[in-house]
Amino acid sequence: MTNSTPPRILSIAGSDSSGGAGIQADIKTIIMLGGYAMTAITAVTAQNTVGVQGIAALSPAMVSQQIASCLSDIGIDAIKIGMLHDAAVIAAVAAALEDVTAPIVLDPVMIASSGAALIAPDAVAAMREMLFPRATLLTPNLPELSALSGRTLSGAQDMAEAAEELALASGAAVLAKGGHGEGDRIVDVLLASGARAVAFDHARIDTRHTHGTGCTLSAAIATLLGHGQPLEHAVRLGRQFVVRAIENAPGFGAGHGPLGHHFAARRDQVAGSS
Repeated sequence: MTNSTPPRILSIAGSDSSGGAGIQADIKTIIMLGGYAMTAITAVTAQNTVGVQGIAALSPAMVSQQIASCLSDIGIDAIKIGMLHDAAVIAAVAAALEDVTAPIVLDPVMIASSGAALIAPDAVAAMREMLFPRATLLTPNLPELSALSGRTLSGAQDMAEAAEELALASGAAVLAKGGHGEGDRIVDVLLASGARAVAFDHARIDTRHTHGTGCTLSAAIATLLGHGQPLEHAVRLGRQFVVRAIENAPGFGAGHGPLGHHFAARRDQVAGSS
């Protein structure tokens, strides 16, 4: 791939009709970071900043066919995986990615902001078995990491220990996201099996406009990996992109509003940085 050729990034996730999260957030992020965005939509939702009003899941066969169409013609340099609603679609995605060697960033969307489970226990088990071992990076938030580790996480040390356990069990690197924690600063911890833990932190931004932050971060990291950035640097730049997007949120909606993806990118910090 030449410097003028954008990395080909496939997002496998659900659609957010209001544009703040899911496939729509991924497309904006990928494009703003200089990538070529492709999608395999797993579900169509009717939602906005105040909630989800409806959802229609696509069949596993259709999800698989979308992935195959992209892989067989355009090709890929990295993949981001978001919400997968049941065990059948998880199995279909795993089978469709069987021969893929490109980096895969998996955001294990399992628990809503309210604390409610978004997928059934058998789907969590299927994700652990079929997709975690294929992933380059897992990006759980604190409630998801707590559920995956089976214990309460009360601080940064607990978060780091749980991330290390997940990395050892899955073989993937883990970025434990601390945004659901308390305090004036948000601390995320990157841990790969056999490697040193790396902590990233920034001041907590006092805003309600945070819809799609997890989607945006995982898509950003995937795009940066597609550019050839090392994992740690891709995480660092991806976090910077998300912070700028939050700071530049347009203020839309009565609830948790979308980010300002269009103001967040600084292209000098994408493909050419080191």
